[in-house]
Amino acid sequence: MDRATRRQLAGVAALAAVAVAAALLLSPARLAREVGALAERPALLAGVLFVAYLLRFLVAWPISVLSAVVGFALGPRGVPVALVGAVLTCVPPYLLARRVEGAAGPLGTLGAHGERYFDAAGSARGVVAARLAPLPADAVSYTAGLADVPGRAYLLGTAVGELPWVTAAVLVGAGAGTLTTEGLTGDPLLVAGAAGLAVLLVAGPVYRLWRGRGEPTEL
Repeated sequence: MDRATRRQLAGVAALAAVAVAAALLLSPARLAREVGALAERPALLAGVLFVAYLLRFLVAWPISVLSAVVGFALGPRGVPVALVGAVLTCVPPYLLARRVEGAAGPLGTLGAHGERYFDAAGSARGVVAARLAPLPADAVSYTAGLADVPGRAYLLGTAVGELPWVTAAVLVGAGAGTLTTEGLTGDPLLVAGAAGLAVLLVAGPVYRLWRGRGEPTEL
C-alpha cells in the first residue's frame, strides 16, 4: 500500500470516527426540540439552523432529517429554508474533496470515475440526476468535488435535485406530533419517480458515450 493510499485511508477513518461519535451524542429529536423552542426568535433560529446544516455531514445524518426538523419547527413554510439548508450542507464535503482533487490512490480512482460520468452527463445535469437518485448525499458531494465539477453547476444541480426530497421531508416534519427518524426514507412512489427521472436525465448522454458517438456536453 503506497503512502498516498495510507494517508487517504487514515483521513477517511478519522472522519468516520468523528461522525460516529457525534451521531451517538446527538439526535434529531433533541435538535427538533431545541429548534422548536426558537421558532419565535428568528435570528437565533437562523443561527442554530446554519450551524446544524454546516456540520451535518460530520454526524452523517441524511439531509431529510434536518429538512424534517425545519418542517417540525416552521411547518410547510419552511420549504425554502430547508432547500437553502440542503444546498449549504452539501458545500463542505464538496470543498473538502476539491482540496484533494487529482490525488492518487482510492480517491484518485473515484475522481476518475466521477469525471467520466460528469463528462458524459454534463455538470449541472449530472448533479441533478445524482441528487434525484436515492444515493447518499455526501457520496455525491465528494464525487463531484473530486471530479472538479464547477461550483455554479454544482450548486444549481444540488438545489434542483434536492427540491422534491426536501419538500417531502418538510411536509412529514410539519405533520408530525413527535419527530423521529422513522418514515424519513421517502415514499416508495417518490423514490421510484425521482429515480426514474434521474435515469431519463442521463440516459441519452451516457448511451452516446457508450456507443462512442457525440461529444461530452457542458450542460
